[in-house]
Amino acid sequence: MTPKTSILCICLAAAYLLPVGCFAALTGHGEEPDNVVERIERESNGNVHIDIPDNLLDQILRGEKETIKKETQTLRPGINKTQGYRVQVFSDGRNQHSLESRARARGNAIVARFPKYRGQVYSYSSSPNWYTRIGNFQTQAEASNALVELKRAFPQFAAEMRIVKSQIVIIK
Repeated sequence: MTPKTSILCICLAAAYLLPVGCFAALTGHGEEPDNVVERIERESNGNVHIDIPDNLLDQILRGEKETIKKETQTLRPGINKTQGYRVQVFSDGRNQHSLESRARARGNAIVARFPKYRGQVYSYSSSPNWYTRIGNFQTQAEASNALVELKRAFPQFAAEMRIVKSQIVIIK
């Protein structure tokens, strides 16, 4: 996670948590809670500095850990089918007579450049479209890294590449 992403996550989490305990303090009703962000300051270099009390920071980080636990599921030995992510590298419904060959050719080009995806290329039809999806990623972060890698390697297809939720196969 980049520093900007971390700050954004903390700001969003604070915005989510603050209204619950701070509304009374902000409106002058009730006692001031101990989970109030005391100062938000924009620095001259564009960074934002936020003074967050330790108890509020613990709540924010604990929530992030719980989200990570939900994303990673317990796997049994053997073949596991679970919800995850794939990178969609081809999706088209025009020019029906060549769709299947174009979808498979896109997958073959990726495997030729990245052998680590051998066995993880899924080309299929859902009439009238053909799709080619790559990978079996358990988390969106893994899929995002693969998406960046694929977009750099195949800039001519980058505009149509995206991450999609999908049932994935994990072999343990």
